[in-house]
Amino acid sequence: MQISQDPSNVANVLTAAFPSCLADDVRDVLAVVPDAGLSPVSPVSPFEVEVRGETVAIPSRIYNDEPEADRQQPLTSTQRVILHCLYTRHHDGRVRQRHLEQIVACGEPWVVPFVLQLAGEYVLEILEAIVRGLPGMSAPGSAQRRLYGEFIDRNPAFFARTERRVVSYWSCYYRWKYAEFGTYPGSVLLEAFRAAAGERAGRP
Repeated sequence: MQISQDPSNVANVLTAAFPSCLADDVRDVLAVVPDAGLSPVSPVSPFEVEVRGETVAIPSRIYNDEPEADRQQPLTSTQRVILHCLYTRHHDGRVRQRHLEQIVACGEPWVVPFVLQLAGEYVLEILEAIVRGLPGMSAPGSAQRRLYGEFIDRNPAFFARTERRVVSYWSCYYRWKYAEFGTYPGSVLLEAFRAAAGERAGRP
């Protein structure tokens, strides 16, 4: 990936979006990611969360085109998941959705913040894809509930911000379609996430 100004700095920023044990894998993924061209080349406004005791900083947006399929072929299964995670931060909502659908059911803890961040965004089809991809969230004690419950329990401020964004986007864009907030897919997700966190913490 050719980056103007300071390539190592941008690569380091993107590597910081994942636990340190994945650093070599992230670098292999970045080697197949195309230039950002004339679009902004730096990741925008990273947000910090904790994943299994380690702080990661995930970019709010990236602007690189998707790599061609033949360039992705050498990637391992873990590296492909990393690639999909990065492109859930793409500026194009259709690209975000396409890559989300490849990872939403993944059981890796470092995937969770990429999915949860999308739950707080405005694209309705993405919210619906998360609901479809996390059927275990409705089952007490399921692996998905444990996975998301642990993350939310470790990152209450991040989840609170996500809640506020879900309510705000419903009010601005979808109130006409879902007169009751409880029927909005974002609200359904919030309730499932809250239940998972409560189960993890042993309290509502």
